[in-house]
Parts: sequence; structure tokens; C-alpha cells
Amino acid sequence: MADRFSSALLGGAVILGLAAAPAAADPIADFYRGKQFNIYSGTGENSTGSVVQYGRSVAQFIGKHIPGNPTVIYRFMPGAGGIKAANFMYEIAPQDGTALGSISRGFIVQPLLGNSAVQFDPTKFNWIGSAASEVSVGAYWTKGTTARTLEDAKKHEIVVGGTAPSQDTGLYPVVLNKLLGTRFKVITGYKSSSEVDLAMQKGEVQGKIGWTWGNLNSGGTANWVKDHTVTVFIQMSVERNPNVPKDVPVLGDLARNDEDKQLMRLIFGTTATGYPTFMGPGVQKERVEAIRAAFRETMKDPDFKRSLEQQKLEVDPIEGEVIADMVKKIFDVSPAVMDRARELMPPS
Repeated sequence: MADRFSSALLGGAVILGLAAAPAAADPIADFYRGKQFNIYSGTGENSTGSVVQYGRSVAQFIGKHIPGNPTVIYRFMPGAGGIKAANFMYEIAPQDGTALGSISRGFIVQPLLGNSAVQFDPTKFNWIGSAASEVSVGAYWTKGTTARTLEDAKKHEIVVGGTAPSQDTGLYPVVLNKLLGTRFKVITGYKSSSEVDLAMQKGEVQGKIGWTWGNLNSGGTANWVKDHTVTVFIQMSVERNPNVPKDVPVLGDLARNDEDKQLMRLIFGTTATGYPTFMGPGVQKERVEAIRAAFRETMKDPDFKRSLEQQKLEVDPIEGEVIADMVKKIFDVSPAVMDRARELMPPS
């Protein structure tokens, strides 16, 4: 197992310098002083999506808030839509508090789907926090199709792009096809969410489903909704998010009964975790709490906030304990709902 996920596979590493701080006379500071603190991303080096933007920003500032001020390195470990990195964090990464996962949230539900590559239990990770909450939407490239509504996708085949089948952009349109009878043709294999954006501009695909609202409204796509470059046709959640325009339908409103709503919450609920970070299941409680505290302080750091503002990213933190509860609820569903979810979401 270790050979499969050796350090040689980690890809590029970006060292983000930290200012030295006075020595602290406590066991946590003594442990971290002089150490290397690695943050593992489940995507490739060329990704420019929000997961990487948030992850790099956390990596840049969290070190000065960790007692002992370790050197922080942001590493890339692409593969299987984050599953490879999650497996690494669960079984191979040091369980001493020097490894932090920062992986796109789609990996969380993979154990429910019978994915043979999964070797982790999300409920046993030590969840640290998220810099922001999120909601996913579906959008058409306005010039690429005459489709404007979800109903249009039931009448005509529409090509949408995605990364891996296990990630939101690959998974969500497949679920909509099976749940609502839409006719999305899903093209996966794009290395990053930003590559799907480029594919729309090139005319390779006509839309993207599972696009986080924050990502859509930041960076090079920040004005796409306002300028009608894309047409947002569905909000992928059970409850309405106040940041999304009121004229965009909410998927939960299409549920026929409470079981449908439970199913939708299970499938699309991971989006609410935003950009979650976590440590392995074997990390001792004191160090988990120290990193949670450092994460909280990073969220308050004026320089961190300024960095995200420059990237047009929001700071709307979620505590690690809250994420842990979200993950627990995702897995705490009836066998009937679980069976329906497995039928709708084939393992990647």
C-alpha cells in the first residue's frame, strides 16, 4: 500500500514561508518547532479552482498561528478525484499532527457508493474547519445552447463537462439524469474545474453542473452571471441559499416527498462543507485542538482576509466540529435512502 502512495507521487511542493516567533514553553509548541507541516491537495499543480485558492491561502498564513511556527508546505497529490489523497491521509500520512488534508469535498460520499478504491472512513477523520460555506449550481454557456431551464434538458441532449466521475461536476449531472429524467451527456477527464470553463469557451461542452457559487463568482468568471455569459438554471440544494438569485429554482423544491429530500441532502449535502480541511484519524486530541485553534485564528487574520479579498473569495468559516456533525448526518440515513443513493451514484 505504501509503495502506491509513496512520496515520489506527491507532485510539486510550494513552500510558503513563515515568520519566526518566540519560543513557547508548552508541549504543543515544543513538538511543532522546527517541524515541517504538510498540507495535501487532492488536485493537480495547474488547478486554479477555489479549493486550491483557499488551500494555498490557508497554507500561507496558518503557520504563524500554530504554536512553534512550523514550516508549511502545500503539496499536490492528484488522482481519482481526491480519493488517492484521502487514502493517503487515512492510512499513510504521519498521524502525529503534521499532515493536513485540503481536498475537494466530493470524496466524502465515495464510501457510500461501494467504490473499491476507497480505503477511508470520513466519519473518523479529525475535521479542522472550512474557510467558507458553499452551494452548487448548474449553468449553461449562454451562447453554446438555446437551453435556459432544467426542463429544457429533459427535451434535448446537452453536453456538460466535469473533472472525475466522483467529483461534483462529474457526478451531479448523472444524478439529475436518473432522478429527474434530464438528458445531460457528461464528458469527464478535465484536470481541473477551470479547464471545464475553458472547454465551454472553446465550444467543447455546453455547461457545467456542480459549479460552486463562490468559484463561479470569483477570478476570471466573476462577471459571468452578471454579464449573462452563463445562465444559472438550478441551485443544487434542499434549502435556498440567499446568495443565489431568487429566480433560480431550488432542487429541493422538486422533491416529491420527505424521502426525496433526504436523498437530495445526502447527495448534495457535502457542498455545505465548503472547502473542508482535516487530519488523520490517529492524531492525538491535543494536537487536533491546537490546529483547530490555529485555523480559527487564521480566519481572523487581517492579512489572510486581505489575501482572499484580492482573490474575490469570501471568508465565512465553518468550525471543524460542525463539519464533523455534517459528515455524520450524511452517513446517518435510512437503508432505503442509502440504497437509492447507490443506484443514483455509481462508484467512479
